Amino acid sequence: MILVIEDDEMINSLLCKVLRSSGHEAESALNGLDGLELAKAKEHELILLDLMLPLKSGEEVLREIRKTKDTPVIVLSAKNEVINRIDLLRLGADDYICKPFDIDEVMLRIDAVLRRTGKTVSPSLCYKELRLERESKTGYIGEEPLVLTAMEYSILELMLESPAKVFSKRSLFESITGDFYLSEDNTMNVHISNLRKKIAKLTDEPYIETVYGMGYRLSK
Repeated sequence: MILVIEDDEMINSLLCKVLRSSGHEAESALNGLDGLELAKAKEHELILLDLMLPLKSGEEVLREIRKTKDTPVIVLSAKNEVINRIDLLRLGADDYICKPFDIDEVMLRIDAVLRRTGKTVSPSLCYKELRLERESKTGYIGEEPLVLTAMEYSILELMLESPAKVFSKRSLFESITGDFYLSEDNTMNVHISNLRKKIAKLTDEPYIETVYGMGYRLSK
């Protein structure tokens, strides 16, 4: 569950909608007081926190959260707000995004923070007959070993972590490598093609489908 604390109803609604379409559960608060109560009462994977909030500021909310919890927090703030990023990190923020933001960038930052903090890590990931064992970095279709390169394993790991999410080539590349994606780069197409061929040798069940104009996702 990801908590969105944002007083702009349109932005709040958009973030929750995109999070849910990406396979996350989401809930929201429109002021700092309600947000802090939710943050204290429940366990969340991550919190998206606006700074300029009614009733209680984002800085106050973050300070209170850090007294009792280590939940990852990504701060959202307008570019014209006077903010010392170092101070935010000292308060306990895990990342910082300026408004107006690109929604794909927000999702990439969320994925990166969750992976870095280990909040979504489990010993194995399963989808239909596909299984990934994280400690050994190995894959299986049923009981048959699926021989994977490091990049192929990382692609499947990312997709199995969010099985309902559509991944653009850019989001796959940047989440895995940490580098900027170049639109003319054909790397991801090649890796996806190789993955499909390897999986097809072990099962007739399709596992990766193309969502035209958007990217790739696990086959339903």
